[in-house]
Parts: sequence; C-alpha cells; structure tokens
Amino acid sequence: MRISFVQLFCLGLLAVTACGLFSCANIIPPGGGPRDTLPPRLVMAQPKDSSVNVSPRQINLVFDEYVTLDNWYSNLIVSPALKYPLNVNAKLRNITVTIRDTLEPNTTYLLDFGNAVRDVNESNVARNFRYAFATGGKLDANSYSGKVILAQTGKTDSNMYVMLYRDLSDSAVYKTPPRYYTRMNGRGEFSFHNLPDGRFAVYVIDNRSPMKTYTDSSLLFAFRDAPVAITASTKQDTLYAYHAYTKKEIGSASPARPQANADKRLRYTAQMENGQQDILDSMKLVFQKRLTVFDSGKLVLYDTGYRKLAGYSLQLDSTRTKISLVYPWQPNTAYRLIIAKDAVADSLGATLAKADTIRFTTKKETDYGSIRIRFPNIDLSRNPILQLVKNDAVVESFPLIRNEVTRKLYRPGSYDVQILYDTNKNGVWDPGQFLPNRRQPEIVERITKQILVRANWDNDVTL
Repeated sequence: MRISFVQLFCLGLLAVTACGLFSCANIIPPGGGPRDTLPPRLVMAQPKDSSVNVSPRQINLVFDEYVTLDNWYSNLIVSPALKYPLNVNAKLRNITVTIRDTLEPNTTYLLDFGNAVRDVNESNVARNFRYAFATGGKLDANSYSGKVILAQTGKTDSNMYVMLYRDLSDSAVYKTPPRYYTRMNGRGEFSFHNLPDGRFAVYVIDNRSPMKTYTDSSLLFAFRDAPVAITASTKQDTLYAYHAYTKKEIGSASPARPQANADKRLRYTAQMENGQQDILDSMKLVFQKRLTVFDSGKLVLYDTGYRKLAGYSLQLDSTRTKISLVYPWQPNTAYRLIIAKDAVADSLGATLAKADTIRFTTKKETDYGSIRIRFPNIDLSRNPILQLVKNDAVVESFPLIRNEVTRKLYRPGSYDVQILYDTNKNGVWDPGQFLPNRRQPEIVERITKQILVRANWDNDVTL
C-alpha cells in the first residue's frame, strides 16, 4: 500500500511529538551533584580592596554566589572604631556597606566581618573575611597578636575583647572608648591587622559592648605593663586576665515567720561516703537553717568505749550552717559523736528533737593510693605551688620546695594539675591591681596531663 505525502507528514509530526513528550527529555543533564562546600569568594569591590586615596560613603562587595549575613551587627568590627554604626545589607551576590561617619584623613580603615558572610545554599562561612582601604596614600599593614589567659586557672575565655588606646593615661580606659578593638577566638588568641605605627596602651575587658568604657570592676580585666610599640616587627604578647573584685549580693532576706504546722525541729546531715569518714578531711555537719546558737562544748567525740577523746576542734563556717570537726583520724576505726539537744539552735529557737549520737567508722588505708609527682624542669625560685583540681575546684595545694611531692595516702580519682607561682609567698592566688600601682595578677600554669590516683596503688607520675 502506498503512503501519500500527507500521510508521511502526519507520521513525522507524530514522531516529533512523541520525542518531545518522552525520549528527548534525556538531553537535559540530571540534577544533584556533589555538595557545595566552598565559602563565598569576593570577585569585585568598589572601591577595590586595599585601595588608597579613597573616602567612600558606600562600599559594594560582589561575591561569586548568593550570600547572606549572619548576625553581622555583632560580628562586624570596624578599625579604627567609628562613632556611628554602619548600615549593611545583603542582596543576591552583593553586600552593601553605607558609612555615616566623616572619615579621618590619612587613615587606614579595616572592616572585619568575622564569620558573618555565608552563602545562601549551604551556609558555608567566609571565615574572617576582611576588607580594607585608606583615605591617604598609604595602606597601613602592621599586625599585633597574642593570647589572653585567665590568671587564676590558666584557662582561656573567648568572651573578651582586646582594646588599643592612643591615649596612654591610666584614666583613658575609664573615660573613653578604644581606638581599636578585636575579639578573641576559642583558643583565647587575638590579632589586629592594618595597624599604623605608634604606641598604644593595651587592655582586655570581659564585655559584650567593647565600645563602652570600663566601669564594672567585677568583670574580667587585663592590662599590659607598658604601651606596645606597633611596628612591622611587633612580637606576640601574652596577657593575664583576672577578677579584681567579686560582686556582692545586695538586699536582705525577709525574716522567717513560723508557720502554724511548721516542723520546729532543727535538722542536719552528716556528710560522709557510705557512712565512712574520710581520714584526710574534717567531719562536716550541714544544717538546713542558719544557727544563732552554737555551743562547741556540747558536741563530744568518743571512742567505741565512750571514752572522751582529746585533740579535736569544732568550727562553724561563715554562713553559720556548717560545723566542721577537725581530728587526726585513725584509719579503719569506729567513733561516736554525741550532740546535746541544746548544743545548737536557729533564730526561732528550734533545737534538735533530742540528744543525738552519730556512730561512724573511718576509711581503711587501702581505700587510698599513694602519689609521687616529679617536676624535673620546674623553677623553684618562682615559689611554685602544686594545685590539684577536681570539678574546677582546687582540692589541695602543695608548696614545692624541691622537684617532687610525695603523699602516702591520697584520695582516688582523676585530677587536673596546675602550678601557682606565688609571688608574695602567702600561699594563695592574688589578683592584679591596675590602680594605683599597676600590679599584675599571680599566674597559674595549667598542665595538660591529668593525674589518675588509684586506690591501694603506688601512683608515680613525672610532669
């Protein structure tokens, strides 16, 4: 059967239509592909990055992909500091910065965005993105970097700012904002860029608003003994921050009023581990209410034959809620502590329900381990004190008069180790004092290696 021209045309049109509906879709490359892990990259800027002899009112930054700004108001640092905040906007691939201040002549300005610039698709961060320009004919390029350490613990704290002042007078930090400031990273490190030549006073402040003056002495603070000379070869610095004072709670509690069905008995807890007294510590009685009456003669320590023991002392702490019984305990020995009913009383006159007897036994020597710690490289002329730390609290201190410490009995557990360099030889850490005599804090050096003390074991460690 012959096919007419019209029939051939219709068949061809049908084939083209079918291809368009089905097979021809294969010419489009499939979607997906590897995940974008690259941060946004600056491809153009107006004025150009590192331009000189410019005084822009507006800066346009163009990136190679769509970008957004994450908390730019907190991330962006402008150096030197401006009086008025910038206006910053992100749209598509562009970031626009509007400057409201009148810029100073012959000055290098640096816009440090920190980690504010991210791409839209995967939130990849353009880490430490910076843009600089100069209103004069020279772009300053000096750097100043270093580290800030918490003097009392040897640790670091990233929630602080380092500040530079042109004004070298001691009162400047109290009266005026800094000329330059920068944040610290998670390792306690800081770095300034594009600084001019000159001498600057250096301070560190624990403050989320570094452009405010230093007014709260309870905040962490650090200062450099002398101004730093900023040149092309300025060395790195280490600064030590400290709390000069501790904030005191203000206000007084309302006096307690007795309730109709209130329990008028005075209650306490004897702090022991499984009913056993630690032979290396005092016995502690903790009361639920503040004591106004404490008659130490009515708390008596006996042996199991009820023979009164001598050589112990009783102390009430400053909160008047804890009594400590200090005694040279013998290991694996039973004792009796008898407390008279009227030995203690609170402000409402409540006493114990009756005379009480606490029966307890001390721990055995095998519950402890011995320790020997060697320090082959320590400088004994700096009056070092070994501090053992548990749960961020110093549990014991040993003045080092030679290169090793030995203890026959010590509590089992893992301990952090640090060295206090006791400048004034008073046995405790002392904070710094900026005014009037510019005294630096005593320094504590952390040792990264922990000490593990095992019970009934000779624990020998070299640090």
